[in-house]
Amino acid sequence: MTPFEFVEPASLGEAIALLDPDDLSTRPVGGGTAIMLMMKFGVLVPARLVSLRRVEERFSRIAVEKDGSLRIGALATLRSIERSSEAKRVAPVLADALLRLSNVRVRNVATLGGHLAHADPHMDLPPVLAALGARLVVAGPAGERTLPVADLFVGYLETVLKGNELIAEIVVPPQQDRRAAYVKCTTRSADDWPALGLAVSLALSGPTIRDVRIVLGAATDRPVRLAAAEGALTGREPSDALLRAAGDAAAAIELVSDAQGSAAYKRQLLRVYVGRAVRRALAADPDAAEAHQ
Repeated sequence: MTPFEFVEPASLGEAIALLDPDDLSTRPVGGGTAIMLMMKFGVLVPARLVSLRRVEERFSRIAVEKDGSLRIGALATLRSIERSSEAKRVAPVLADALLRLSNVRVRNVATLGGHLAHADPHMDLPPVLAALGARLVVAGPAGERTLPVADLFVGYLETVLKGNELIAEIVVPPQQDRRAAYVKCTTRSADDWPALGLAVSLALSGPTIRDVRIVLGAATDRPVRLAAAEGALTGREPSDALLRAAGDAAAAIELVSDAQGSAAYKRQLLRVYVGRAVRRALAADPDAAEAHQ
C-alpha cells in the first residue's frame, strides 16, 4: 500500500481546514467502510486521510427538536440510528430500512454522513431520506448551508459537495400524519446490492391519497423521484388497478443496467414494486411511533 498521512483533528472546523478542494488525494473519513474498499481495489490512492472520529460529540448525536424534527449528526453510525428511540418516534421507516442494510458489522462503524457522501446509487438511505423530505446541513470554510437530500446527488459517486465541505447534520422534518415505507429487491449476489429500491411517503385525506413522494434508487445513477407515478396516485383512492397504472407510469423512466440486472429486468421490477411499496406505506400506522416515546 502506498504510504499516506492520517490526521485526527479535534473539531469539524479543523477537519475542514485540512481538506483541499483542488486535491482529490485528500479525503475525509468517518467509518471508513467505503474508503477502505476503494483503497483495497486501487480506486483511491490517498495522500492524506482526515479522520472525523475525534470531532465534537454533537455530530454523532440523534435528537428530536422542539418542532418535532429529527436531527442526526453526520457521524452517527447506522447502527445507532437503527436502535434510536428518537429516530423511531419521528421516522420508523429508517429503522425498518436499516435492518436490511448490509450487515450489523458494517452498520456498527458506517456513518450516515459517509453513507450519503459516498453517493453510490445502491445505498438504501438516500431514497428514504429524500422521500421523507430530509435536508442536509453542509459545513465549509465559509460557514454552513442547507440543501435537500434529493439535491445532493448529481451522478454515480458524484455529489454537489465541494472538496472542502462536509455533511455536518441531517434534519428530517416532522412527519405528522404521513406514512412511509421502503422496499427493495436484491439478487443474492455476494455484496447483496439491491437491483432496485423504492421509498414511499404519503398522506391521506380520508381514503384518498392527498400527497405522495416516491423515490427510486439502485436502478438509476442517483435517487430519482417518480413524478409520473406520483401524479397517477395523487387525488385518487387506492385500488389494484390504480397501483398497476402507477407502476406502468413509473416504468417509463430511463433505467441503467449493472451487475444486479439489466434495465429491462429492472423495468419489470419497477412495475411491480411501486404497488408493493405504496401498499406497505398505506399499511403503516402513522401513530405507531407513539409507542417509542
